[in-house]
Amino acid sequence: MYIMAKDIPAQTLDAVRQPIETANGLPNAHYISPDVFAVEKQAVLCANWAGLAVAADVPEPGDAKPIEFLGMPLLLVRDRQGRVRVFQNICRHRGMILVSEPKKIEGAIRCPYHSWCYSTDGKLVSTPHVGGPGHNTHDAIDKSLLGLIEVRSHIWFDTVFINIDGNADPFEEVHADLIARWSDFDQPMYHGGADSTFVLPVKTNWKLAVENYCESYHLPWVHPGLNSYSRLEDHYNIDEKGKFSGQGTYVYRQLKGDDGAVFPDFADLDDKWAEGGEYITVYPNVLVGVQRDHAFVIVLEPVSFEETREHIHLYYATPQTDDALRAKNTVQWRGIFEEDLFVVEGMQKGRYAPGFDGGRFSPAMDGPTHCFHDWVAGKIADHVARA
Repeated sequence: MYIMAKDIPAQTLDAVRQPIETANGLPNAHYISPDVFAVEKQAVLCANWAGLAVAADVPEPGDAKPIEFLGMPLLLVRDRQGRVRVFQNICRHRGMILVSEPKKIEGAIRCPYHSWCYSTDGKLVSTPHVGGPGHNTHDAIDKSLLGLIEVRSHIWFDTVFINIDGNADPFEEVHADLIARWSDFDQPMYHGGADSTFVLPVKTNWKLAVENYCESYHLPWVHPGLNSYSRLEDHYNIDEKGKFSGQGTYVYRQLKGDDGAVFPDFADLDDKWAEGGEYITVYPNVLVGVQRDHAFVIVLEPVSFEETREHIHLYYATPQTDDALRAKNTVQWRGIFEEDLFVVEGMQKGRYAPGFDGGRFSPAMDGPTHCFHDWVAGKIADHVARA
């Protein structure tokens, strides 16, 4: 039977929102039920600022990239003025998909069905034969009212965030504390290019990828190489309840090339970044990391309730970096992220155990994960109350 928002038991959400010492994690249905996932899409992913892509996906004016988000066909475009925008990827005439693969828009965005054309800023500019053969206008067709449907968007940390339902508070207000925390990195960042991005398909619910990323508790067993120099005891929790969470390290070791070369640092950083790094989840689905000489963005694409794609992008302080060192960095990060795959896929399988009640949290080590569970439960509870 289809689960409506009102059918999600309030007591299970209350149990998640208890203090960490007594709280349970989100119950199994939140990971293995397509019906609960349908509720979660509205309450968590569409009602908040979800990550869609990075602006570097459309680097030049006229670049367009079709993206599917929760089954919705969207189009990422950099318009002629250089602004990155998100539109529904459909013609306003008969709902035909406009762009089927990444491309450069040389003239206008042309529908392949009846050739209605749109500018890169979404305006309907041409409706050939709409009034009959040779008549390109009709009194009933007001082009000013039939532009592309734009999706509310905001760019921070080169990440394109979207608010599908259009009702979220402004991004700058929602994430004011995180923006202030990382104000040192409010400066140009340069995508490393084709060799600095990759996608990891994972058979897991998107939330488990967040939960694993948030905490450092698993380092000694899952990342022994990383833990050999950035040990568990060198890490600290970032627990900003209701806002964001993650982890940081006091021991960041710069990658060096065979000749001892390192990446250039970002400019004018506080001394704390000389040997430190932080790794934070921008709720709901964007994972970001900063170090003195490079940063990364991971956009989690929830494909289904048990399938996720991790889109990883690496950024640097200068537009040009050493090719070999950049490739080495990509290999290193890919290896670290791949070490996590068996964990998040194993937890997904574990959610089919009927006796599991969502688990318990270590008050000392699991604060970041509990913060995320509390935030998700709060958003669903608010949605349930409005249903």
